[in-house]
Amino acid sequence: MSARVYMTEQRPLLAGVELGGTKCVCLIGTGPGDIRAQLSIPTGDDAAATLARIKATLDDWKHQHERVRALGIASFGPIDLSRRSATYGSISSTPKPGWAHTDVLGPLSRGGALPVGFDTDVNGAALAERRWGAAQGLDDLAYITVGTGIGAGLIVGGHTVFGCNHTELGHVRIARAPGDKWPGNCPFHGDCVEGLASGPAIAARTGMPATEVPPDHPAWDLVAHALGQLLHTIVLGTAPKRILVGGGVATGQPALLPRVRQKLRASLNGYLEIDELGDGIDRYIVAPGLGELAGPLGALALAADAYALAAGK
Repeated sequence: MSARVYMTEQRPLLAGVELGGTKCVCLIGTGPGDIRAQLSIPTGDDAAATLARIKATLDDWKHQHERVRALGIASFGPIDLSRRSATYGSISSTPKPGWAHTDVLGPLSRGGALPVGFDTDVNGAALAERRWGAAQGLDDLAYITVGTGIGAGLIVGGHTVFGCNHTELGHVRIARAPGDKWPGNCPFHGDCVEGLASGPAIAARTGMPATEVPPDHPAWDLVAHALGQLLHTIVLGTAPKRILVGGGVATGQPALLPRVRQKLRASLNGYLEIDELGDGIDRYIVAPGLGELAGPLGALALAADAYALAAGK
């Protein structure tokens, strides 16, 4: 576990929880310049125990700090976001051991009267980047995380995308790189984007953790191809004004983002003649402005939106 403390005097005070496949990050503050406390807890395979530790942390902070005004929960998925559903606030068919069909919202919000914002971790990160980071002022953007899993948060017209469910673009099927017959390691789809380019997929393909794969290893070209195919789908599907690519795999391999840009341009093959895919591509596909805090701050962004909604702002 790690903890960090920062102090300023801004309001309203918010609490956030980012549930990730490897770790859960709890924090309290008002934004990137005012994080009062931050704590990381291993996600583990015992969902009930992990959620109990998170709840205990939040309860302890309530006694240590001024009144918290709202709570935001940004969770890995798939999650049930339909408020009409009996399982609203739960993780559904995740491959994460011990977490399938787990109620997240109930245990973390129980016993409190706070407004609560609940969404996917990638939607939260997209909202944080729009509020504080590299997508400020943009109503249309995409945030991609490449780590334990692969997910995409989409904001269109200033709102996250939700219909019968939230989007799950990490599991789209793609045109495979020529000659690549590796079956992938997604337990649901095999060679979807996540099954080909996530951290566990890279480890399964190479026999070593993604952090230890040399930059010149041929696997990175295949990872870049899969991610370029994902971005191809997003560009043609929602036409975002900027795409941010973060997550542990992406941030740990600086040479990956330039390769992804090249793969996207090659895949589109000149179909869209716009500056964002020409000379402006380095400004169009970028790293998150909030760095590794994009995910945790996504939970604070959800809390801020919940507080504003409750206050009628």
